[in-house]
Amino acid sequence: MDSEGLALTIEYLASGGVILSTEQKAALQTSLVILQNDHKFHKVQLWGKITAVKDAYFIACGVGEGDELKERKFLYSQDCMKWCILPVLSESRHQICKQLSGRFIGDPSYEYEHVETKIVGEGDDAEEETNTVLVKEEDRLAAVINEIDRDATVVPRGAYIKTANGKVISNRSFEGLDTLDAKKLSSFFHFRITPNTDNINILAKATLDHSIDFLEHIENDLPKGCWVLQSERGSGLAILKSLLWLGYVAYHVPGTRKFGSVYFGTGEKNIDLPFML
Repeated sequence: MDSEGLALTIEYLASGGVILSTEQKAALQTSLVILQNDHKFHKVQLWGKITAVKDAYFIACGVGEGDELKERKFLYSQDCMKWCILPVLSESRHQICKQLSGRFIGDPSYEYEHVETKIVGEGDDAEEETNTVLVKEEDRLAAVINEIDRDATVVPRGAYIKTANGKVISNRSFEGLDTLDAKKLSSFFHFRITPNTDNINILAKATLDHSIDFLEHIENDLPKGCWVLQSERGSGLAILKSLLWLGYVAYHVPGTRKFGSVYFGTGEKNIDLPFML
């Protein structure tokens, strides 16, 4: 959610368990503005908060002036004032981080031990060879944030457009979903780079507006029922919650340009969800 109007946005998401203290609100409203100016971001968003054993990580997302989908950087802070840029991981490092489980400790320099086992040789000469890889919590934090952002971050249909040169920018003509559309999962899209349109039939593709329907909607996400869409305040507020990443909450005020999302959780994926539905 955008740093502008942070206090009002938190009120929209209060029913989803998103709560900040008065001190945290004041610190974030100040530090996010400074962060935007220091790094020359087009805008800065409060992405969320990951609770750890000792402390918590506050996560911000800085958006560049060009492509608002591709030019995004994540930063973290533990005091809401000093921000550090998260590292960009290679695919192999990302896969190692995905195999780590359990709560975060709360120390970016903490090192996890990941043991890799492989078989060397063939037949009777085959032997197991183990290799211990050290992974910093900062790297694991970056991997988890990228995974949550890819799986859960959503935007209303029409909030962003794709220009003729392929850039994704905010739609200045977006006036919000109407009340009926705000109650449909098909009105919310994943905000991620690689869309998967294989599950869209040819007839549906023919009716798409390619300038705004370039993202994939969340209606066909698996497992079925992984999203909960609720209407509050007499249909004046749409709240969308993810059951796969417990703690992710998105909101949209129908008929207005107000929308956003935030993740307040432990950074643990709900892998038992298919057996709970």
